[in-house]
Amino acid sequence: MIDVRPFSSLGGGDHGWLNARHHFSFADYYDPSRMGWGRLRVWNDDEIAAKSGFPPHPHADMEIITYVRAGAITHEDSMGNRGRTGAGDVQVMSAGTGVRHSEFNLEDETTTLFQIWIEADQRGAKPAWGAKVFPRVDRSGTFSVLASGDPGDEATFGSLAINADARVLGATLNAGESLTYSLGEGRRAYLVPAVGAVEVNGVPLNARDGAAIKDEAGITVTATSDAELVMVDSL
Repeated sequence: MIDVRPFSSLGGGDHGWLNARHHFSFADYYDPSRMGWGRLRVWNDDEIAAKSGFPPHPHADMEIITYVRAGAITHEDSMGNRGRTGAGDVQVMSAGTGVRHSEFNLEDETTTLFQIWIEADQRGAKPAWGAKVFPRVDRSGTFSVLASGDPGDEATFGSLAINADARVLGATLNAGESLTYSLGEGRRAYLVPAVGAVEVNGVPLNARDGAAIKDEAGITVTATSDAELVMVDSL
């Protein structure tokens, strides 16, 4: 089953400093048919104006992954962490027992990003934050594991660690190229092209559309134009 959620159908709105679109119910947007996809709870498509951002606010028991598409985001938190994550790169925050953080676009240009929330496996875990550079060239023609709850992925692929039985993956494809991903039994995937257009098992998907996938043992993605993909594989 592949359920396409066109970008034009997403909730959210333009708040001036923030133009946000929500793939799932979030904040003032509520759709009972879009409450999440398995353990995946939030996928926000955010455009943050220059010199603006999210002031300090709290989270707990959630894995929050930020994939920066353009520009950069600067993170600060109550654990004493501070870091800048640029385009194509990823940061993760395991909120655990609780953490306060801010996310600001300190650049002179608009920052665009995907903010992804996955429900934590273990409640009350120790909070943590991390960020890493993931060159797009290393993802050419294949899915690279960007964040994962499997320690083996961290050892093999250098992925960032999260407290969830999930993988966050990224890939780039040139027009006409294909790749295939095996989805385990009982698992779900949610795939969004950051840019470009693709077909997922023959189903067309445009830039920033979402595809909710289940009961598909193999996922074949074919680019109809140059594309950059982000996907979550979770229970």
